[in-house]
Amino acid sequence: MLFSSPEFIFIFLPVTLCVYFIVSKQLSFVYAKIWLLLASLFFYAYWHPANVLIIIVSAVFNFYISRTLLSSRSKFVLVAGIIANLGVLGYYKYADFFLVNINTLIDKPFSLLHVALPLGISFFTFQQIAFLVDTYNKKVQNFSFSDYCLFVTFFPQLVAGPIVHHSEMMPQFANPTNQVLNLNNVAKGLFVFNMGLAKKLIVADSLSGIVAQGYKNAEVLSVVQAWITSVFYSMQLYFDFSGYSDMAIGLGLLFNIHIPINFNSPYKAENIQDFWRRWHITLSTFLRDYVYIPLGGSKDGEQKTYRNLLFTFLIGGIWHGAGWTFIIWGGLHGVALGLHRFFSKFRFQLPKFISILITFLFVNVTWVFFRADGWQTATNLLSAMAGLNFSNTSFVLINDFYSLPVWIAAVILLFGRNTNQIASGFNFSINYGWRLMILIILNLLYLNSTISQEFLYFDF
Repeated sequence: MLFSSPEFIFIFLPVTLCVYFIVSKQLSFVYAKIWLLLASLFFYAYWHPANVLIIIVSAVFNFYISRTLLSSRSKFVLVAGIIANLGVLGYYKYADFFLVNINTLIDKPFSLLHVALPLGISFFTFQQIAFLVDTYNKKVQNFSFSDYCLFVTFFPQLVAGPIVHHSEMMPQFANPTNQVLNLNNVAKGLFVFNMGLAKKLIVADSLSGIVAQGYKNAEVLSVVQAWITSVFYSMQLYFDFSGYSDMAIGLGLLFNIHIPINFNSPYKAENIQDFWRRWHITLSTFLRDYVYIPLGGSKDGEQKTYRNLLFTFLIGGIWHGAGWTFIIWGGLHGVALGLHRFFSKFRFQLPKFISILITFLFVNVTWVFFRADGWQTATNLLSAMAGLNFSNTSFVLINDFYSLPVWIAAVILLFGRNTNQIASGFNFSINYGWRLMILIILNLLYLNSTISQEFLYFDF
């Protein structure tokens, strides 16, 4: 059940929202939260009913591990809990990747497992690992089973993030003032949700066909076609994932829950460090707090700092997918962050426009590895972008890159305020009312579009 699907927008969401506040008012806040928990599990089970058992077992297991840590602070229990979580994630996400690589080295290859990846397993695994570490470090107060399970399964952020932190979410689930319907939050939530829906339906999905054709035929693209393909994927990924994050934030607001911002105009970044402070902010924060800093951060000298940066982003690459192209992508960003740190010592500053352009070009080129289905596709597209494609085969990329959605995307991306900035001072009035109505009408026009795709980050 996609956020952009009619059954979610017109059935699941209004029913869940209405019952939640009716139960909260007529019965109790506890029962309302239980209803929201059950609705979230139903939402997850809608994708693949068998997989709901995985998240239930995961939540129950981590709850009891965290309760043990709360009373004993046993390092053995912590390590065992982390290994168990990573073991489950590794089995579902990386088992076949390791088998493929082992098979290249031996004469009698193992059969692949072809394990289906449960949606959201990377996100809820990282959330729970962070919770275990913070419980061990005495950063977690006493908590109820229902609030913990709701923290793990809350449907707006369940299958593709943002990666929420317990300190941001669990106090909100325990706060009784959130049981009352807040019309301003509802209006703001609908506005943010529809902004995200517009990003997805009107912009990202309009670019998907061009990108898919370009990557499928990377070996025969001209220089111009190759750059169109790569830049359009950079735009597609941003509007798809930031659109999903906006929708998650908007849905949370309907329930008076504030989900953290995940994007802040990342393509306006002036350097690679600035980019990672703006792109997938919750993942960057997790990697900083639970990988980079525990490794030593920048406290043990420059060489170890560069090592820690590289290792952190290699883990970030592996987290995104089971493939060498993701590892290369992560490694390139780790190296770039190290180089940025080194050259920052000289305090040499380029003009802002040049800095933004260089940063975007680097990010755009590295996205090629992120999107490509293998090394050969990535090198074919990069060769074409560099003018090294000498194929005699002709190919015509679909001539749709002058369409209105693309130019809307470019204007918003380069010049406009992002959703967070627009919504920061939101107070429902006639000014925002007509904007919301326009967004809703536009989204309704696109809602049954045949080009609609699943969200890109569902694969990660």
